[in-house]
Amino acid sequence: MSGAGDTQESTREVNMIVLTLLALAVGLATGVGAVIFRSMLVGLHNFFFFGDLSLTPTSGATGPLSPLGFLVILVPVVGGVAVVWLTRRFAPEAKGGGITDVMDAVYHREGKIRPRVAVVKTIASALSIGSGATVGREGPIVQIGSAIGSAVAQFSRLPSWQRITLLAAGASAGISATFNTPLGAVLFALELILPEISARTFLPVVIATGSATYVGRVVFGSYPAFVLPEIYFSASEMDHIFNLGSFVVLGLLSGLVAWGFIRTLLFAGEVMPRRFPNEYMRAAAGFAGIGIALFLFAHFTGHYYIIGGGYDAIAAILEGHVTSFALLAVLCLAQVLATSLSIGSGASGGVFAPMLFIGAALGGAFGAFLHMVDKSHGIGIPDYAIIGMAAVVGGGTGAAMTAITMNFEMTRDYNIIVPLIIAVAVSIGLRRALMADNIFSAELVRRGRPVPKDRYSNLYLVRSAREVMDSNIAVMSAELSVADAAHWVTEAGMPNFLVLQAEGRIHGVVSLDSRIRTPELFGRDPETVRDMAIVDYVIVRENNILEEVMRRLAQRNAKLALVVKDKPGVPRPADVLGIIGKPQLADAILKTQIG
Repeated sequence: MSGAGDTQESTREVNMIVLTLLALAVGLATGVGAVIFRSMLVGLHNFFFFGDLSLTPTSGATGPLSPLGFLVILVPVVGGVAVVWLTRRFAPEAKGGGITDVMDAVYHREGKIRPRVAVVKTIASALSIGSGATVGREGPIVQIGSAIGSAVAQFSRLPSWQRITLLAAGASAGISATFNTPLGAVLFALELILPEISARTFLPVVIATGSATYVGRVVFGSYPAFVLPEIYFSASEMDHIFNLGSFVVLGLLSGLVAWGFIRTLLFAGEVMPRRFPNEYMRAAAGFAGIGIALFLFAHFTGHYYIIGGGYDAIAAILEGHVTSFALLAVLCLAQVLATSLSIGSGASGGVFAPMLFIGAALGGAFGAFLHMVDKSHGIGIPDYAIIGMAAVVGGGTGAAMTAITMNFEMTRDYNIIVPLIIAVAVSIGLRRALMADNIFSAELVRRGRPVPKDRYSNLYLVRSAREVMDSNIAVMSAELSVADAAHWVTEAGMPNFLVLQAEGRIHGVVSLDSRIRTPELFGRDPETVRDMAIVDYVIVRENNILEEVMRRLAQRNAKLALVVKDKPGVPRPADVLGIIGKPQLADAILKTQIG
């Protein structure tokens, strides 16, 4: 995974002990950053809506209404315009959800994020969410943690794979600090951020996640993001054929809604810049729409509901305070539109929490409908809301294990695993049938910076050298003239490689590609084949797996690997069985991916 720009002079690879210590520092710093960020959210919300310079949390979605009345429409506009000025002047990449930009840094910028992004993202997202934009706090904290990890790696002059590892460690730490779900946070990094899953990348991610979780629990307590009532799923209810069928139907609805949300988000991201080329006018128009929606919800329901990331509204649904089918259905649709409009208008915030809100409202509405049909139905509306949360997040992100595990950590009831697995699997399957990209990769495709839709296990790494090598070789004296060698090659049946011998030892290798397979194309400059030899090669045994071959090629910066018989002693020319070069490595990878 080392990047093209990395050189031995500019980077230095540290051992695992040092890397884990750096990951520990990244996790602690991200945890502190999350504390600061969440405090800023509370302070700015109180200031914008109540004119109060207080850090005492108040419920934005279901708490007291602002005394501003009709003028509350202008609050998101003020925050949105401030965000535009801040990001335009200091860090344009601080706009948007955050996770998308982290993925872009991993796949297209060798894990490099400007250190200033952490500061700008903190302020810009606090302004967006604090002033009422319908976006989540998890995306900003992920980008903040990733920027911290990348900054530490760049300061330490680490190679790209270690830089990306610390970036992913910061991202995982950010998720854990947001939701207090360390297992789900680790899986989030593995499923969405890390391009390589191995012991050397997994351990730093776990260390950073654990340290960030500790900081969050010291400050905010050990409770998860949503404190739920006692919910018990009995085994008989889970096994009932009607209930299993309802989980499948909810999964289908969730996949359809997740697809619709992605499409709406992309549509807003394309239409708003075209309709309002000036960023300030775009923010004013878009966030005025958000302000109007807040005012209408307050007027007709007595609560803002969709304000900010919607955490309080989610809690209200899960605690059974919102059970109306009509209201839940409206909340689901409103959150889709408001989040898309917020991101399209230039807000700085995430889409992960809005997906949780959409899923909770959808699942709650589905449960309310079933209770309208059958009042004796044994599974409650909050229960369906939890399942809907996992299904929409899974469908939208494609991260099945993250969605299942995070919701399990929030409920801590093992019996919920079965409905979560069913609904999430069905949701992801339907969304993928409708569109291949998830909510993050779809945005990168729109930007012209696509990332892999699927990640395969590196099965080619366990193939033996004998399986991969090119065995079409011939042994030749290194002292043979080029003209004689050209004639000999033709007579020998056109081998792909010549193994040169001198005094009974291997002297080098000549690669006979299509340009030099005939005598007249050998050229006149070299006098003997010795002058054409490739001497930067490594020796590997026929039973060595490809992982070992590639590691030795990288360590020696060699062009070729000579595969020899697996026997003791110094290999002789006659012991060479084949050659592994870049074409052979490429063939091994391609056959594993599509074979």
